[in-house]
Amino acid sequence: MNIEQKETDVLILGSGGAGLFAALHAYKGNPDLKITVAVKGLLGKCGCTRMVQGGYNVALNQGDSVERHFMDTINGGYWIPNQELAWRLVETAPKRVLELENEVGCFFDRVDDGSLHGKAFAGQTFDRTIHKGDLTGIEIINRLAEQVWAKPIDRLEDHRAIEIIASEDGKRISGILMLNIRTGKPLFVKAKAVMLGTGGGPTMYRYHTPSGEKSCDGLAMALRAGLNLRDMEMVQFHPTGLLAGEGTRLTGTVLEEGLRGAGGHLLNGKGERFMHDYDERGERATRDVVSRSIYREMCKGHTTESGGVHISMGHLGPDNVRQKFKGMVSRCKDVGADLAGGLVEVVPTAHYMMGGVEVSVDCETALPGLFCAGEDAGGVHGGNRLGGNGVANSTVYGGIAGDVMAEWVGREGSFANPDRSAIDAALNFIETPFRAEAADLTDLRYRLLDKMWDDAGIIRAEEGLARAYTDVVALREELLQTGIGNTSKEYNQTWHDWLNLHSQISVSLAIIKSAQTRKNSRGAHFRDDYPDKGDLDTSTYVRVWQEGDDVAVAEIPVEFTRVKPGQTLIPEEIEQKTGVSL
Repeated sequence: MNIEQKETDVLILGSGGAGLFAALHAYKGNPDLKITVAVKGLLGKCGCTRMVQGGYNVALNQGDSVERHFMDTINGGYWIPNQELAWRLVETAPKRVLELENEVGCFFDRVDDGSLHGKAFAGQTFDRTIHKGDLTGIEIINRLAEQVWAKPIDRLEDHRAIEIIASEDGKRISGILMLNIRTGKPLFVKAKAVMLGTGGGPTMYRYHTPSGEKSCDGLAMALRAGLNLRDMEMVQFHPTGLLAGEGTRLTGTVLEEGLRGAGGHLLNGKGERFMHDYDERGERATRDVVSRSIYREMCKGHTTESGGVHISMGHLGPDNVRQKFKGMVSRCKDVGADLAGGLVEVVPTAHYMMGGVEVSVDCETALPGLFCAGEDAGGVHGGNRLGGNGVANSTVYGGIAGDVMAEWVGREGSFANPDRSAIDAALNFIETPFRAEAADLTDLRYRLLDKMWDDAGIIRAEEGLARAYTDVVALREELLQTGIGNTSKEYNQTWHDWLNLHSQISVSLAIIKSAQTRKNSRGAHFRDDYPDKGDLDTSTYVRVWQEGDDVAVAEIPVEFTRVKPGQTLIPEEIEQKTGVSL
């Protein structure tokens, strides 16, 4: 194997909330371990956690409870979540927030009595979303990055993960094959334990929020490694992505949920509020409902000049809006729009993937030594993620993964020789675009964006999904015949665009096949031909895995390990129903 090699006890892929918390907790669990964080860009400057605006869901304030947060999460997920994962999330979130403030150094907004201020977020029965203005993610990532920089934790920046490499006997992880973006040279990192925390990022849709480096690489690698994914049909569209034209990447970036929570209005192209025509909660309905309602207005032709709808905040007082939503006002100003006093065009934008790798509550995968946390992991959110549960998920489970890996490496971790044939196959594959005749990669990418938006997006049906699967398979074959021209491998962005597109296509096929399988409408997945949500008592989740060039699928019954449909864990509600005080 004539490539550079490196050894580390713990390798963490990704430097968002999950990756950085995993690194800090692994170091705290065993400071003698060699810990390495590998990231596609620069640590602290990329990833989705940094982009979090709204805040962090946590049951800390009087009147709220872990049980209430749990029930909101299960109801919001349409009874599809893994209840043990959801419980671990809400139970650990208070400890993690205290850690963020008292150990990591974060400062969150407070009210006059000194308690943390909780925003109103859609789909929740308590205002529990704590925040730092409307730039919460920057606060969390900046402080986490400072902590990592201050410790003897290695960094592999500008390094792209290419393949999960198992041991020679296939019984455990051996390491990760990577690509040095700066030099274009491969690197094999042998590790006793690896955490997958690259983040999902549904960038295969026409309008999307994540940055360009997010291309579902972790999920694509997991599929190739033979791991099961779940809930892949559940792609969350945020209702209010900025619509600023095709000439700016700001199109699709989020205008946070707190705008609607604070009383913002959505207006169609005729200047009419329309949300109460679709849901009694109006603009404070859950993200899936609001996104679908906006899309319905778009299909009716009730759109603004650029094809979306307007969000209006001026009735709340321009000065008040500028004070509470400084970051959002500034973002809109960058494209010539006045959020505080005028109208801003918005469109539903692909935002988050509830689906991911099947994991245990200790972040274990089916491949021993490989762990997974954050958006790469499935099961926590089920059919729909509550706004504010995303960064909670990343930091809670990132910390858990770090704790578990430190203990696991000390107990049974060891270096394993890699499957050299898998390395050779991966190295051969990434050379594909250098062997093919140069063609228009941009056109191919836009065709994927349009296909996923039109046929596998917010509203779906069998005919469109079948067409989408056939067409995306054809796009995959076309990509394999598409070369990039430039043979230099140093900082070759076109090469990485090609690799990004291959990952996006692989995950797109998993999304489509899952959506074809679910013949009901739950959460983020809506079928026009099967609009009913189905029987909650016999809920299933959809599992997918790779079989050759095709995606295999199965429906698995949901285990109601803590609460069944029609039941509740909230003490005061139990008392009201039964008369029994808990």
